[in-house]
Amino acid sequence: MPVSLLWAVDVYGRVYSLSTAGQQWELCRDAQLEFKRVTAAQQCCWGIACDNNVYLNVHASDLPVRYQEQTYENQRWNPVDGFSERLLPSDRWQWSDVTGLQHQPLDSFRLSSSSWEWEGDWYMDENFEGEPIDKGGWTYSIDFPAAYTKDKKWNSCVRRRRWLRYRRYKAMDTWAKIPSQQTNLPDPFSDISCGGWDINEEPRGRLSLWAVSLQGKVWFREGIYHQNPEGSVWEEVSLPGEVVQVSCGPGDLVWAVLWEGQLIVREGISRDYPKGSSWVMVDSPSPDVGATHVAVGNNVVWVLTKDNKVWFRRGVNSHNPCGSGWISMIGEMIMINVGLNDQVWGISCDDRAVHFRQGVTSSELSGKTWKVIVVPRDGDRSHSSASASSLQSAGCYFRGEVRAQSVASDVEPDTEKGSTDGATGLVSSDIPESFNAPEQPSDHTSDHTSDTPKPCIPKVTSDSFISELVSDREPASAAPAVLEEENISGDAEVTLSVLPIPSGGPVNPQWSNVDLEETQVQTGAVMESSDTCSLSSVATYTLAIEDPYGVDEHPLWAWISGGGCSVDSHSQLSWFNCPGNSSGLVQSIQSMSLSVTPAQTATWKRQIFEQLSERTKREMDNFRHYEQAIEQSVWVKKGTMQWWRDWKPHKWIDIQFALEQFSGPDGNKDGIMFIYYNFNEEKKYLHAFINEITILVPVLNDSKHTFAIYTPERTKQRWPIRVAAGTELEMHDWLALLSVSSCDSRRIEGPPSKHAIWSITCKGDIFVCEPTPGLEVVPYPTPCDQMFWRQVGGHLRSVECNTVGIVWGIGYDHTAWVYSGGYGGGFFQGLASSTDNIYTQTDVKSVYIYENQRWNPVSGYTSRGLPTDRYMWSDASGLHECTKTNTKPPSPQWTWVSDWAIDYSVSGGTDREGWQFAADFPASYHGYKTMKDFVRRRRWSRKCKLTTTGPWQEIPPIPLSDVTILPCATQSSVDVVPLWAISNKGDVLCRLGVTALTPAGSSWLHVGTDQPFKSISIGAVSQVWAIAKDGSAFYRGSVSPESPAGDSWFHIPSPAKQKLKQVSVGRTSVHAVDENSNLWYRQGVTPSYPQGSSWDHISNNVRKVSVGPLDQVWIIADKVQGSHGLSCGTVCHRLEVQPMDPKGQSWDYGIGGGWDHITVRGNSLEASCVRLPSLTSESSPAPPSPPLVGSLEVNGNAVGCEMHT
Repeated sequence: MPVSLLWAVDVYGRVYSLSTAGQQWELCRDAQLEFKRVTAAQQCCWGIACDNNVYLNVHASDLPVRYQEQTYENQRWNPVDGFSERLLPSDRWQWSDVTGLQHQPLDSFRLSSSSWEWEGDWYMDENFEGEPIDKGGWTYSIDFPAAYTKDKKWNSCVRRRRWLRYRRYKAMDTWAKIPSQQTNLPDPFSDISCGGWDINEEPRGRLSLWAVSLQGKVWFREGIYHQNPEGSVWEEVSLPGEVVQVSCGPGDLVWAVLWEGQLIVREGISRDYPKGSSWVMVDSPSPDVGATHVAVGNNVVWVLTKDNKVWFRRGVNSHNPCGSGWISMIGEMIMINVGLNDQVWGISCDDRAVHFRQGVTSSELSGKTWKVIVVPRDGDRSHSSASASSLQSAGCYFRGEVRAQSVASDVEPDTEKGSTDGATGLVSSDIPESFNAPEQPSDHTSDHTSDTPKPCIPKVTSDSFISELVSDREPASAAPAVLEEENISGDAEVTLSVLPIPSGGPVNPQWSNVDLEETQVQTGAVMESSDTCSLSSVATYTLAIEDPYGVDEHPLWAWISGGGCSVDSHSQLSWFNCPGNSSGLVQSIQSMSLSVTPAQTATWKRQIFEQLSERTKREMDNFRHYEQAIEQSVWVKKGTMQWWRDWKPHKWIDIQFALEQFSGPDGNKDGIMFIYYNFNEEKKYLHAFINEITILVPVLNDSKHTFAIYTPERTKQRWPIRVAAGTELEMHDWLALLSVSSCDSRRIEGPPSKHAIWSITCKGDIFVCEPTPGLEVVPYPTPCDQMFWRQVGGHLRSVECNTVGIVWGIGYDHTAWVYSGGYGGGFFQGLASSTDNIYTQTDVKSVYIYENQRWNPVSGYTSRGLPTDRYMWSDASGLHECTKTNTKPPSPQWTWVSDWAIDYSVSGGTDREGWQFAADFPASYHGYKTMKDFVRRRRWSRKCKLTTTGPWQEIPPIPLSDVTILPCATQSSVDVVPLWAISNKGDVLCRLGVTALTPAGSSWLHVGTDQPFKSISIGAVSQVWAIAKDGSAFYRGSVSPESPAGDSWFHIPSPAKQKLKQVSVGRTSVHAVDENSNLWYRQGVTPSYPQGSSWDHISNNVRKVSVGPLDQVWIIADKVQGSHGLSCGTVCHRLEVQPMDPKGQSWDYGIGGGWDHITVRGNSLEASCVRLPSLTSESSPAPPSPPLVGSLEVNGNAVGCEMHT
């Protein structure tokens, strides 16, 4: 879970933040003003200061906030001047926006506030739809407005070009005032709330900000998103009454409280109408007591009434924002707030402490109990290192409390009053009864009643300390407290803070007699005696200067905001135990454990070891003359499973599954797998040797717990052995057992090596293979179907590695992960998994279904299609029926975490309701309706979540879509490895501080681009190639260890009529895949001309390509012929790739189908030299027959992988 912040404001107006991984409140030190309220999101925090202005604090990130300003220069052709600035009266402005309706000259653009700065000057955009245009940047058309082209034609009467300029938001991690001209409102704000970032898959960074003025009006902030965090303008929202407080959730829930104590709910909030349409009245939970405060989340509403009672609204969701009823909860609060994942925080009315609602889950939204957050504040003196060291020096940790068992005193109440009035700055929170006793004569101090605990201190060996503590009770002057420290015997140190006498106190303070005899400390105090420790237990007072709170008082909070705090039921929080107290207590206990010295410990450990060694030697010598009775051990495991029959009709049949494993005297392990089945009432069996198994793949679906077993022969056939277990647990047990047995037979153990080949299946499972030098031997390499793959725990969508062992992965939810060096995880337990470097990993992905409709003249678009049409609810192909009710998560490991929602982020665009139109099924879809469109569809999405374990650590906070690592170590002395990535929004990033010891790196460096990118790759000598989202290729110039980000992008033309989607760069070669699944090789790449000259076609039906550090070429191919049909997602290796023939000659097919990603960028094992046998030598062995790959290649293309165009 990424680190996030909980924000709070104390009663003095100071703003604090508490990290989910932290243990203290951090003061927001740059805030020079006092704040009333704050409202937080994950990327920013808004606040209302005491000067009634609105402020914004945007969290610093490696990804800068940049806004692109653009304007168009328009010209018209005339016979006299040609193209000129003279336009017709009916034409658009000479400088305008893209529509031509708004006048936008270059000098009219101004920075919206002082928080922005220009990155550079205006420049012309020389790209048009992914292709470069002439230096002038002009595009031509017959008239305004019309379709523009980059080429000038005979009828081109108008032209235009786009000018660009970027501005950067610079006020990061500081409170920036929203400019007054943007907040020119009739009265100041009294409340503010932000949310709305989850409205129907709204792009990250878009927020809804609601505010309430002192006059009870509600305002909405328009135009807030990632590139414009300040927003644009405030707009008033009509109301049924005067509002005192408003709350906005992450989704489409907005509630407000009226002055009369009633509640109103905003309806009609959607992606296109974030302000909503109307208000609905909801009665207060209690008819006699009105509501004062409301807090909403995704599916919850919490309300406080005037008597500080807490209420929970049941039945709240996007379809029913008003809910169904109220439930009274335990506790009394003055303020409550709901954060991410519907987690709840509150401020209690009795002590003003922050409480966290524990037990809140998706199935139990109301939670179970309140738990107070007891972490210290930044700068607390009671938790400072000086106080901690003083307390520990006394051998006990008192937490600033004055205990009657330690010191007895009859100080009058005036003494306490003087200490808290600030005359001396001394404050105590726990005052013993003896301190609060009324003033009595001095002779009464030694006459205590029996029910009063006898004040005493343990035995002290320092006479000077005792004499100073029980001095002759001379009158003390009103001097400030002095902290005195003296060394005492036994190498111990006692700290004493002398209690000062305030000016208003008595002249002769009365001290109790001190018993110098050693006594037993009562229950609740720390145990001390002369047998275990010679340290003394004394009262310790600390000085509190310039602190509004007492030494041991908790802060008084006024407001809390958890909108940016990501906490769930699995989060491990350190908010409920004071770190200073716990560490001090542990250290004090360790200081008392002095009875056993380190020298004594070492002595008895050595004695025990010697005794054990002698006994082992004695017992083994007595049996050395015996012969070994058993030369090998055999172990058998059996079970009942189902097997997918090889012959037609294919169906599941019941079988007996057995694994027989044996080990020889030399320690080698091997085994045989048996499948016993009945055929025509005859018992038969199928077997496979464990050392022949090349991979075990889980194939989870909604009906069977299935896994596939591959051997070299089965890999060639594309037809594995498929068996199904009765339960998921049983399947995992068999998978782990077979995997461990296969690794033992091949003597493979521990984590993957630095040269490992990593791959990922279409279901997100991760596999690694240890390569051999024979893979690249020419002319007879090791066949790919003999490669052994083993599974690594975790779940990823893509993975990238390099030759020094740095491995990064990206999940389906675009979360970045780095390999931690372990092995196992997931269903691997015990010896099959490392004990450390295994972490919890989560992944979230969306499941899509399509709603299809056909137009008819009577009723328009309806769900009644033609008999030949696709299902009205289907998958993307239309061949399978998929409705909202029967669509399930991909496997039992996934659980739904959201409801079905319309997806507007579909390629080709949508209208306001999410529909795409076309002439017929299937066809090219577009987001607008024309006269020829008779069908339409829209995509619905629903998120599901998977939780597993594996050797992966999360790298927050920027979500990524692609990552690349330099495949070989750099030549710099620091040995920093270049790593480039692309965020899910298309920004190009460069990771700093990546080394073999710190593979996660330190920070991101943003690399400027004019358009979003989707693929990137770095090769030898820092060759950086990238693919933009429009399909064009780019090369980054001047990248070096001294300049890791380079200086500029060079546009590389794409292959004719093709749009590229992925690129991979090796030592000297560059390969790319286009959107039509063609594989291309870049010709003419040299050190002097790294951009190359042209693209050469290699093959088709290629999904992804990976080029290794030795220019090895591996791909994921589709439509590979198998024994039972075509197979999609097959790992293929390009053969005979040599410096003189970098494109290679043919393909060798490996594991598949069902694979989605592969990377060989860590395999730098050089091919060993093969000596061809002499034809004249009779004793020379016959050369091995080459694999049958000649028949798989026709004109450089794989047979069965050709695409007909």
